[in-house]
Amino acid sequence: MGKVLKYFLLVFISLNLIILVSGRSWLYKGISITYLKGYTSSYINDFIYMPAKTIKSGKHQEWVTANNYNKAELPDFINAVNESMETVAFMVIIKDSIRFEKYWHGYSSDTMSNSFSISKSWVSTLVGVAISEGKIKSVDQKVCDFLPDFCKGRDTELTIKNLLTMSSGLNWNEDYYNPIGQTAEAYFGNNLNDLFKNLSVMSTPGKIFKYNSACTQLLTFIVEEATGETISEYASKKLWQPMGAKHPALWSTDVEGGDEKGFCCINSNARDLARLGKLYMHQGNWNGLQLLDSNYIIKATTAADLLNEKGNKNTNYGYQFWLAERQGLSIYYSRGLWGQYVICIPEKDMIIVRLGRKFGPKLPDGHHEDFYQFTDAALKMYP
Repeated sequence: MGKVLKYFLLVFISLNLIILVSGRSWLYKGISITYLKGYTSSYINDFIYMPAKTIKSGKHQEWVTANNYNKAELPDFINAVNESMETVAFMVIIKDSIRFEKYWHGYSSDTMSNSFSISKSWVSTLVGVAISEGKIKSVDQKVCDFLPDFCKGRDTELTIKNLLTMSSGLNWNEDYYNPIGQTAEAYFGNNLNDLFKNLSVMSTPGKIFKYNSACTQLLTFIVEEATGETISEYASKKLWQPMGAKHPALWSTDVEGGDEKGFCCINSNARDLARLGKLYMHQGNWNGLQLLDSNYIIKATTAADLLNEKGNKNTNYGYQFWLAERQGLSIYYSRGLWGQYVICIPEKDMIIVRLGRKFGPKLPDGHHEDFYQFTDAALKMYP
């Protein structure tokens, strides 16, 4: 027992020395939120341990529930998926009416959870709003116009469109499993500004699609510079309140009163997150109020003219929205880590929302297996 204790103390002291010498003090925060809570990575209710700013709600506009609400049955195959992937919410909306919704593990239509990278689609939308207001000239405007750190060398080539389409050429490595990598530091760290504004363009922007969260975080900073408001304030004023969200949302920050993690971490519920899907399905019009230019929506949900990392033509990504085909139908959707989805199928006038704790394997086409499974389930319920 004495040898075990000495070994433990040696490891403990060594790890602390490594953390202190490397300057990665944020690892303490990461360890306390994950390993000391029984997790090995992020999870959908970890936001309760993080500082946040509030996206304020206004007058609630209730969703309509269809006459045949919850009359359909979940297909047998999706029940096993829901169980193994620990789904907490599954909802199908058709023609602006909720046809089906079900919740598990103590969740309800009012329960908040972390939407992870679904927030990327919200940031893109706010870019579109800022353009329609003239606060950003166009997607072709240079990043340098807003962020002086990108006014040197090859950084001056970088445009807002390059960020929207994840073709920035920045020296960022999107790795969710490296506990000391850039992504982990962005998520658990305490200085987003320094982390992201110290990046540099390493390859020609606008050529290769390479998914990375740095693009969205820089878009967040740009929106704030362009509008003079925090991203939470702008989201509340331009989207959350006009669309009648029921509950305030929390947007996690790096430190108390600090910068919002634009690349992730809008914490909300299935019904309120679905509102963005409705806005896009109506070409930016919300119950008669035009919140977003329809031309921006077309571009956001159309594949950017790029090559992917394999050298093939990009077919999967627009302006912070994923694109897919299933059962002969064109689909665009928001996607977050561990299987958070807001899926839009225009030809069916259908929105599918799934929130949960796990997701399926990533397939060669860039989509996850469970994305197709949840889509198939909704289409089988409402062919």
